[in-house]
Amino acid sequence: MPFTVREVQDLESFVAFPYKLYEGHPFWVGDIKKDVLKLLSLSHPFWMHAERKLFMAFDENGSPLGRIAAIVNHNHNSFHNEKCGFFGFFDCVDNIEVAKALFYSVEEWFRKIGMDIVRGPVNPSSNETWGMLIEGFDSTNVIMMPYNFSYYNELAEKAGYTKEKDLFAFKWLTSNGFPERFKKITDRALRDGSVKVNLVDIKKIDLELEKLKDIYNKAWEKNWGFVPMTKAEVEHMASDLKPLLKSDYLFFASVNQNPAAFCLILPDFNIAIKALNGRFTPFNFPVFLWKMFFSIKSGRMIAMGVKSEYRNRGLELLMIKQAIESASKMGWEWGELSWTLEDNDKINSVIKNIGGEIYKKYRIYSKKI
Repeated sequence: MPFTVREVQDLESFVAFPYKLYEGHPFWVGDIKKDVLKLLSLSHPFWMHAERKLFMAFDENGSPLGRIAAIVNHNHNSFHNEKCGFFGFFDCVDNIEVAKALFYSVEEWFRKIGMDIVRGPVNPSSNETWGMLIEGFDSTNVIMMPYNFSYYNELAEKAGYTKEKDLFAFKWLTSNGFPERFKKITDRALRDGSVKVNLVDIKKIDLELEKLKDIYNKAWEKNWGFVPMTKAEVEHMASDLKPLLKSDYLFFASVNQNPAAFCLILPDFNIAIKALNGRFTPFNFPVFLWKMFFSIKSGRMIAMGVKSEYRNRGLELLMIKQAIESASKMGWEWGELSWTLEDNDKINSVIKNIGGEIYKKYRIYSKKI
């Protein structure tokens, strides 16, 4: 099949491609196009410390066959002392030659600028979405998690990419409740009054999100692949969250009034977003609204963190307990806890002990160049 790969500047075409590729797919849910355009726009705060090139493959008639982004995150490389380039926003027809050509395009640029390893997929960093689905293709991706055809993994492997790390997504049923055997630990954590759990104060959202940034960056700094969020990135996240955030979605634990832990959960807005097919129209907006108010019965625990000096005091369980209470209050039937690193035995064990079961796995691939 004759085709060409070239660098593109046309964000609209780059963003639109997967909506055509997955047209009619029962499980794939793409983000709202304008949100992806905003994420890829160089005005987004991520690109203040990163750079990118976008490539697309086209057949001889000019129809798109695939896309990929080459990303250099300078904050990642300085934080981890690496020369790493990332691939992201990868979508492709089931054709190994097209896939190899797309991967070659990003590798060629990375070699020119001195990178020695490629890792991905990231869209565009570990603070957004990353990983390629390798197990759990029989259900829809939840909010801020990816979905891909199963053949993507074969394409990556035939292009020379191998596993670097797997990520787990757990499914937890609200009917499980909070295990009685852990209540002794949470009761003990609260006994002397030094530990408090508080829902987010929406009226002080800017201060609350600054607190989240502080805990997140300190709690996750030793995690594989972590890159601290900048002030600009947190402010951007805050502007996106503000219209959506309710008190049951974000909560904190403090120790002697010092911020110590946080947990962020969100309803699975993808249930409503799927009706949009990437954009709002007069025809799909009523369906979207109906699903937003009446169809969302699940959610996702997006992030949880405990500062290292406050670990082993039951704060993780307090955050999970509050998440269960919030989920029950909102009428969720189940929740996804994602993602966790495959070798984070401590948190994976906690999630399994409260009744969570791994139902999806994602892979981060890498290749030395």
